[in-house]
Amino acid sequence: MKPITLPPLHRQPLDRLLPDQAHRRVLRTDFYGHECAVYCTDTETPFPDGCLAVSRTDLNGIITHANEAFITLSGWSREELVGSAHNILRHPDMPAITFADMWETLQAGRKWHGYVKNLRKDGGYYWVYATVIPNIRHGQIQGYTSVRRKPARAKVAEHSEFYAQILRWERAQSQAA
Repeated sequence: MKPITLPPLHRQPLDRLLPDQAHRRVLRTDFYGHECAVYCTDTETPFPDGCLAVSRTDLNGIITHANEAFITLSGWSREELVGSAHNILRHPDMPAITFADMWETLQAGRKWHGYVKNLRKDGGYYWVYATVIPNIRHGQIQGYTSVRRKPARAKVAEHSEFYAQILRWERAQSQAA
């Protein structure tokens, strides 16, 4: 399969997908307001037991640090992640309102936590329970740190259905506008 050229932050390697592996193409707006295609599959990568996946970003959500667990789970290399917008991992099954709530909470200087379905480079996904905190130095927010751990499967099932309901509502709102 021939790769499709996408904006650099959202390039998905279709040639790495198995030819017989079903995938879907979803258009979304990236960090810079550009519409781009995202390719995803139904292949879940389980979050390993006893693992913490950690990343840090600047004020604009650009990744400045990624630990080995985060790199491995995401399927991206350190070089691809550092300097990219964190929403490179945003799975199209995640409602926009979830991230709006996260940014509002963080910019107010408070901790945010929630269940997130992340997109892997290969189009697969992995679920996390994320805790994100603002990094405050001398009274000013300097960036953000996200620590992710293995989520409870019952919570994943609950949030999958809840997020699907929110997505249906978001799509209905956008079509009505």
